[in-house]
Amino acid sequence: MGIKLTLAVGILLANFGGVALGQAESVAAYMSPAELVRVAVANEIASSNTDTNFMFRDEKQASDGSETKLVVETRDAMVGLLIGINGHPLTPEQRRAEDERLARLIKDPVEMKKKEKREKEDADRTKRIVSAFPDAFLYEADGFAPGEEGLGAAGDKLVRLKFRANPQYSPPSHVEQILTGLEGYMLVDSQQKRIAKIDGTLVKEVGFGWGILGHLDRGGHFIVQQADMGQGHWEITQLDLSFTGKALFFKTLNIKEKEVFSCFQLAPRNLSFAEGVELLKKQEAQMAQNPKAQTETKTEKISRAMPRPPGALR
Repeated sequence: MGIKLTLAVGILLANFGGVALGQAESVAAYMSPAELVRVAVANEIASSNTDTNFMFRDEKQASDGSETKLVVETRDAMVGLLIGINGHPLTPEQRRAEDERLARLIKDPVEMKKKEKREKEDADRTKRIVSAFPDAFLYEADGFAPGEEGLGAAGDKLVRLKFRANPQYSPPSHVEQILTGLEGYMLVDSQQKRIAKIDGTLVKEVGFGWGILGHLDRGGHFIVQQADMGQGHWEITQLDLSFTGKALFFKTLNIKEKEVFSCFQLAPRNLSFAEGVELLKKQEAQMAQNPKAQTETKTEKISRAMPRPPGALR
């Protein structure tokens, strides 16, 4: 999906300097932290080539309120159906506006192409940033955390790695510029070698567009979290952003929002945008008839969705 952690295969030995034998052994198969990150990034890149699509619930909280959507990945673009605002169902007027918005997208190929282009650009930027992780940071082993629902794979050991900016790293473009001011920690699933969480903080002001377009203030913070949905399919489960700064010299940036993604279900293959809209409307109707289904956990949903025979999926 557009918000997937899309991460050039190659494992390079890296200096870990002064790590005790016990630490090195614990990192996973005698890998140094830098090696482990390279393997995990390679696996993230490889996973972006799969055509598995999901339908899920997106709950977004921002400074001006909250909204809840049902979302499905399609061959055209992501479909999002707004179903709640500030914890309340849509009014009839809001429902009509949402239906009209989606109808316009379906009927307007120009707008649809723009939406597809935006989503591809977002995915490409994400891939470029995360692909730079092995070179942009220096890593240090920092213990372990358990995998749990919504974080890695339940029951797996997650390797915790502290990271800080590599002074030798030179960002190739303004896209990667933000990495020069970041430090924090990363959790990597020791079994599947996948990135379960990235928690980063800006420790200095960072310009984007080399400062010409604007900057992000020191203290900005983000969390990206993902989890195993079954059969090796990983999806983003949480995004948490908190940044301030300036854009184009004058515009003040104040980004503070959190999104939680849950209730993942496999979606049909080659679903069109219009078919995705209809699928979400049917899902919404089913939820209205069975409110208890809205509180069903993600693990329960996937455990039922994954084993279906191939003909029943996609």
